[in-house]
Amino acid sequence: MYDQVIDKNNPNSALKVTQGTENRQDVNKDLFKHIKKVKSLSVEDYVEGILSGNRTILARAITLVESNLYKHQLIAQEVIEKCLKHSGNSIRLGITGVPGVGKSSVIEVLGKKLTSEGHKVAVLAIDPSSERSGGSILGDKTRMELLSSDPNAFIRPSPSAGSLGGVARKTREIIILCEAAGFDVVIIETVGVGQSEVLAHSMVDFFLLLQLANAGDELQGIKRGIMEMADAIAINKAEGKEKERSELAAINYRNALHLFPPQESGWQPKVFTCSAYSKMGIDDIWQNVLDYVEMTKKSGYFYKNRNTQNLRILSESISQTLLDRFYDSDVAKTKLDIAKDDILDNKVSAYIIAQKLIDEYFQSLKG
Repeated sequence: MYDQVIDKNNPNSALKVTQGTENRQDVNKDLFKHIKKVKSLSVEDYVEGILSGNRTILARAITLVESNLYKHQLIAQEVIEKCLKHSGNSIRLGITGVPGVGKSSVIEVLGKKLTSEGHKVAVLAIDPSSERSGGSILGDKTRMELLSSDPNAFIRPSPSAGSLGGVARKTREIIILCEAAGFDVVIIETVGVGQSEVLAHSMVDFFLLLQLANAGDELQGIKRGIMEMADAIAINKAEGKEKERSELAAINYRNALHLFPPQESGWQPKVFTCSAYSKMGIDDIWQNVLDYVEMTKKSGYFYKNRNTQNLRILSESISQTLLDRFYDSDVAKTKLDIAKDDILDNKVSAYIIAQKLIDEYFQSLKG
């Protein structure tokens, strides 16, 4: 049928079929022999590289932490344990806000300010993972072009992997590695999806909430959970025609904050306007962080909060370990699918079958 349509004799015909290229025989068959394989590193190699500030080795260590392979996790935990005594010397800053508020822009301007003052800045940007495919865009290095090329900055986008609030479960361990590598300011940029940002709050010293003017939230007490956690609120994009509206929004936020009970730290959250575009208010952000750290260190709350966070890690780690081991057990592998079918057929209650499976799992551990 196609032969009747294609004009083989007309070289100018759009329907002319072009002859394909023949297989080349002069391709170097030994090409791949010259490509060096990535050298496997020992735990000592990782630790030495991290402590010396080698960002390539730091990135590889973080990849191990993020890996779900059991053999990678064993190495990662040894590396973390050896780096632990070299960590804890940074200021941990969490930044959240709705998508489009300008988190990446603010972080880039703030990060460049800090590196120009001699600080080493690590940015852990948590990218939202797709619930369907599990994939992430991981585009923060593209959005923070200037900061990503700064020799005193390290940007690591990580997939949220479905973690509540968009905070990757292993971010705390990555913080330890970054601190051991000499980064004295660690910024956590979260997805900004709602009240579940409590997870981000549980791993930082200072929590900054970025907002936009005329978002409507200032009159509702914006998602009260986040408001109560914020140590400062910055109304971003306060430039041009939006400057006056932003100032009005800041007043409304200040009024809303007076309705909340005092923070345990004794700190009174500040509200101000800023603009990543004009770099206005960026100095205020950092000064607020420094004032907060100075005040809470004097009162002892800074260290108390860090200890509370460490105990929370213990509790979460126990829960996650039990969960992982259950789903990796023979009980789960052989009986979970059958249990699911029984639940869907309304043969048994989900609560009852869950308890039965757990009992069988613990029974199997006894031998």
